[in-house]
Amino acid sequence: MRMNKRKRVVLTGFMGVGKSSVGRHLAEILRSERMDLDFFIEKNEKREIAEIIDTDGEAAFRIIETTNLKKLLDESDAQVVSLGGGTWTVKGNRELIKNKGLTSIWLESTFEHCWYNIKFSHKERPLARDKKKAMKLFEDRKKVYCLADGHFIIRPEYTSYDIAKLIHDEYFS
Repeated sequence: MRMNKRKRVVLTGFMGVGKSSVGRHLAEILRSERMDLDFFIEKNEKREIAEIIDTDGEAAFRIIETTNLKKLLDESDAQVVSLGGGTWTVKGNRELIKNKGLTSIWLESTFEHCWYNIKFSHKERPLARDKKKAMKLFEDRKKVYCLADGHFIIRPEYTSYDIAKLIHDEYFS
């Protein structure tokens, strides 16, 4: 049983929006641990996300993702958890996060901002290999991201540190 009762947050949003970067800065500000769900999955499954999706399919990946999300939330006291871009779209994941008492925060940006980051990332994104399909996914997922407890819009003048500071000031001060 987790003894630490500090506030915990999950960061959600489309791939390439900056969940990992904002999460890293927020954890530094809080002087706390941060967990990245995608990294956690790859470590536990001993395969990269792209390989899992390409080999097993997205539906099988979502089951693996949910299993690992539950394990991460049960085993880690991290105050900051960065989700994968599709994690929040699964109703059971949203319920799990809420039942564990975490605050969900949607990081929103334009598709072009996310697409730029996707294209220049070292990380392969199997659900964003085609720009038109990625754009449709982006639009579809916004309908679910808006269910998060909080919402921060990534603007060009904001760095990932700026967003982390805004989250800190609103949720942790």
